[in-house]
Amino acid sequence: MRRRAFDFRRPARRRWVLECRVLMVPCLLGLLVLLLLITSRDRDLRSVPLAAKTYLNSAISIPQGLNITDEMLNANSVTRQLVDQISLAKAYLVIAKESNNLQFAGDLRTQIQNTQALLSTAATRRYPLSTEESETAIHNMAVLLYQAQQLRYDTATSLMKMKGQVQSLEDKSKAEAEKSIKFGQIAAEELPKALYCFGMRLIMDWFKRPNPERRISYAPHYLEKLRDNNLQHFCIFSDNILAVSVVINSTTANAKHPHQLVFHLVTDEVNYISMRAWFSMNSMGEATIEIQKVEDFSWLNASYVPVLKQLQDANTQNFYFSGNKDNKTPIKFRNPKYLSMLNHLRFYIPELFPALYKIVFLDDDVIVQKDLSDLFSIDLNGNVMGAVETCMETFHRFHKYLNFSHPLIRDHFDPDACGWAFGMNVIDLTEWRRRNVTGIYHYWQERNADHTLWKLGTLPPGLLSFYGLVQRLDPKWHVLGLGYTNVDPSLISEGAVLHYNGNMKPWLKIGMEKYRGLWDIYVDYSHPLLQQCFVH
Repeated sequence: MRRRAFDFRRPARRRWVLECRVLMVPCLLGLLVLLLLITSRDRDLRSVPLAAKTYLNSAISIPQGLNITDEMLNANSVTRQLVDQISLAKAYLVIAKESNNLQFAGDLRTQIQNTQALLSTAATRRYPLSTEESETAIHNMAVLLYQAQQLRYDTATSLMKMKGQVQSLEDKSKAEAEKSIKFGQIAAEELPKALYCFGMRLIMDWFKRPNPERRISYAPHYLEKLRDNNLQHFCIFSDNILAVSVVINSTTANAKHPHQLVFHLVTDEVNYISMRAWFSMNSMGEATIEIQKVEDFSWLNASYVPVLKQLQDANTQNFYFSGNKDNKTPIKFRNPKYLSMLNHLRFYIPELFPALYKIVFLDDDVIVQKDLSDLFSIDLNGNVMGAVETCMETFHRFHKYLNFSHPLIRDHFDPDACGWAFGMNVIDLTEWRRRNVTGIYHYWQERNADHTLWKLGTLPPGLLSFYGLVQRLDPKWHVLGLGYTNVDPSLISEGAVLHYNGNMKPWLKIGMEKYRGLWDIYVDYSHPLLQQCFVH
């Protein structure tokens, strides 16, 4: 039998196994030392500064040279930056808890509470955060957010949580916006104590005078001026004495020929005496002023005026005063000013001033800072009214104000037609009478008795009544938005008439502070009666 050759491989294998066994001993010892070091590091982790911490399921380190504060501090508002960070941290907090990363979740919660406390303290003391406070808070939160991003949680889970957080914020924002609108509307509707005091003081002063002094000392040829079409006529319908005074004062102060100005004021019976008292003791330069009360126009009754007839209807009263008892009607639709005849007089101007051919309508929440004489020579090209259009954006077109699901509106009007603004309007009264615009207004008001064509204000019926009869004016004649939004300073400086349309009127505490000074210029707070009522 042949013997098998000697196998040299088996001894080699035995030697390799023995070498491995020898090498495993130091490896195990090294691994044991490493575990001890890691355990020791975990015990001391809470004493390590925030920027140096790492968390489970990740080996995170902050790259050298990366300034996280600069990376995250990219908004102009420090408060907004902190609030945004808190919102993001809350989303990561939920994810960290579900991933059983409790240590990281605890640090997030602590930092959220610290930042909220810092913002609360700043709000309480009514002083902005210092640079040191804001940078420290933003940096600490930024480190945590950066580390959260490096944890690489499940993408689907992260997106779901973020979406839920965004939805929650949107719901809160919507709720707060509704509250803001409601409270702003209430504040706008309330008569400020100072104005009430002012009116009462005027009435008291008026009745303290001897009878001969109660009469307004009219300028020579007063009655002739009221009908002289060679002069510049303005009409204002208001129950706010101070506001009307500002309109007239600002117009005359900036007029080249103030002696040619005639102001036709119409107020209500409640404010008629105080209005007469104020303008009897305060001459507005050489301007002529006529004061009437709406109650003296006997032809303005329910048999002629659709709005007055509708106000006698129980359904209309329910709509305005109770919101149909289901709180579905927004509070702004129930503003008492929309029930006031003073607000609807603009549709009866030719009948109020039958002898006039041209007039400029001014709201009581405007100031005039340029001479307006050129308005009376503007060619309206056969149109009834000159107005500034507001259709630079789509939400100021007809579809914003009117119900185009209704066939009467859909079949007769263009939804993309440009809207325009009441507040400063040049009116050709001769053309108005020829076109019977008041009759058109009555037609649409009667068809809107059920509030299905439009709901709010006098602008929608104005858009319908003057459709195709409006001449576009240069926007510099009428600058809007000072009562509800930010306006380009260049537009304000170049504007002839500035309009505080919106709820934040300059005579209210909620008025926009940065625009109040433009209005205050035309109020003489040194007047004894104003000093008694206004703290300025």
